[in-house]
Amino acid sequence: MKISLIVPVHNEEGNVPIVYQEAKAVLETLKSSKGYQYEIIFVNDGSTDRTLEILKELKRKDPFLRILNMDSNRGEAAGLTAGFQKATGDIIVSMDGDGQNDPKYIKDLIEKLETGYKVATGFRLKRKENFWIRVLPSRIANWLISVFTGLKVRDNGCSLKAYLSPIPKKYQIPHGFHRFLPALFGVKNQEVCEVPIVDRPRIYGKSHYNLKRTFEVVRELLTIPFVLRNARFYEKFFKINFWSSIGMGIILLVLAVKFSPKFWVLEFFNLGYTSICYLIWKNLARFNQAQKEGVFQVEEI
Repeated sequence: MKISLIVPVHNEEGNVPIVYQEAKAVLETLKSSKGYQYEIIFVNDGSTDRTLEILKELKRKDPFLRILNMDSNRGEAAGLTAGFQKATGDIIVSMDGDGQNDPKYIKDLIEKLETGYKVATGFRLKRKENFWIRVLPSRIANWLISVFTGLKVRDNGCSLKAYLSPIPKKYQIPHGFHRFLPALFGVKNQEVCEVPIVDRPRIYGKSHYNLKRTFEVVRELLTIPFVLRNARFYEKFFKINFWSSIGMGIILLVLAVKFSPKFWVLEFFNLGYTSICYLIWKNLARFNQAQKEGVFQVEEI
């Protein structure tokens, strides 16, 4: 059995050596105690600092280290997809490259897979982040994701996850959809388990989080139920509904102007429905296009 550890990084020159050393120690322990082979795959996502240079220095000394170099800064979803698709292990583990995920919990994730689960995901305790800006919105988002997808995972935002290899290779993950792992891969509640982990503060660099992501989460929340059902069918469905509601809006506008102001109320609700249809249609189109064209371009160094 072989473990592939996927670590997407963007401008993490200070954290990369620490993350590498900690992960290497854990994987060596698993190799000596249980016979697991392993590879560590860093996905350099268009870094503009010394991240790539440091990775190359580490690779010269370690045959188990692989570097996938993205052609530009494509985002975490593309970085994860590249790692998932290029991984050769029977088990695929993902984690952040900022040092907040402690690699020691990889052992716990692997043990859960050994008992028969298909996915094991971290559940962060005592998060070392601002409560109002990061923690509270995350809790609300995770609750909504559970409601919309039916998968009872409390911390979809935790990057520390382990999968049986075929699971994360199912899709090209468009920007933003990585927040819905593992629900996006269609796993059932009985196939996934959670492992409590203690979150750590970032040592070097700045968080890439910003409040723009709140809108993206809402956009993807509206879309994910239809991705899980039939993305191609519902792309056409919402496209037809959008243009139909445009036509209805024109009719209601004429009725409101010529006959009764009461029709403005219906026009208002129709406008809201039209906007939602457009948002879901375009997001489904983006997802389906990603499956055709892919979301990453990398070279292995």
